[in-house]
Formats: sequence, C-alpha cells, structure tokens
Amino acid sequence: MKICVFLSAADLDERYTRPAREFAELLGKGGHTLVWGGSESGLMKVVADGVQASGGRLVGVSVTFLAASAREGADEMVIASDLAERKRLLLEKSDAVVIMVGGTGTLDEATEILELKKHGHTDRPVVLLNTAGFYDGLKTQFRRMEDEGFLPVPLADLVFFAEEPVGALAYLEESQGIE
Repeated sequence: MKICVFLSAADLDERYTRPAREFAELLGKGGHTLVWGGSESGLMKVVADGVQASGGRLVGVSVTFLAASAREGADEMVIASDLAERKRLLLEKSDAVVIMVGGTGTLDEATEILELKKHGHTDRPVVLLNTAGFYDGLKTQFRRMEDEGFLPVPLADLVFFAEEPVGALAYLEESQGIE
C-alpha cells in the first residue's frame, strides 16, 4: 500500500518522535511505501528514516521553495511548483492517508482530504493519529460539526481516530483487505 503521511518537518520531542518512528517501522516492515512531503528535517526525517531502515520505499513530493531540504536517496522525489500541486500529487500517489502531528500545513492537508472525501471525490481511508492527545481539540470540533449538522456524512465515514501507531496501520490494512 502507498500511504501518504501528512506531518510536521519541525524538530519535536520524544513524545512525538517515538510514535512516529514506531509507525514508520511498521509501515516499512509491512512492505508499504511512504508518500510524504519529502523533507529531510524534523519529524518528516524521522518517519522517512524509519521506513527506509525497515525496508519500505520512499516517495517524496517537495515544493520549489523547500527543494533545498528535500531528502537525497528517496526512491522517487518530485518537486511541485506550489503547495496546491504538492497536495494533489501526494494524493495521486497514495492509496491511504495518515495525519500525524503538525502545524498549519498539516492541518491544511488534513482538511483538504476530508473535504474531498465528504464530497465523494476520494474514497481513500484516512486516519488521524492522535499522538499524546495532540488532536483532542480537533476531534472535539469535528464531533461538534457532526452533532450540529455541518457534516453531510457521518464523521466515522470521513476519518478514523487512532491513539497508537499499530491501530492506525491495522485500520488501513483492514480497509484495503490486507491481512
């Protein structure tokens, strides 16, 4: 499976890097491909290192203004002209999406895939990995949107909330019929 991971390129502490590394190792050992923002820094590097060290493939999609920090040695690296093209390419190259901890860029990517799903423009499974409760507030907001009629489809049809890396990958593999 080609799994797109939206996540931060920031240097973060162990409560975020440990679960990211664990997910990356599970992904690589499962023979999956990481499709990610292509960065050689921060959490993006942690995940790419873990996938590569565990035997998985790396498909990066960077963007022109970040090309200088693109990872050398990825199996494939594409440089998009802008962020909109980057998001489109990340989704085109993937079968599933995992949203890890991140800032405004990650949130932008996350809401775009959920909007596409809401309108039936993709049926890719989407997992929000709620590491260390990072997305508790967002989960509450999404539930409010659902409860108050802002979502025309059930929240559970848009996104699966996982608290641990093993649950995230298990959900994706099950959704794709992989045992």
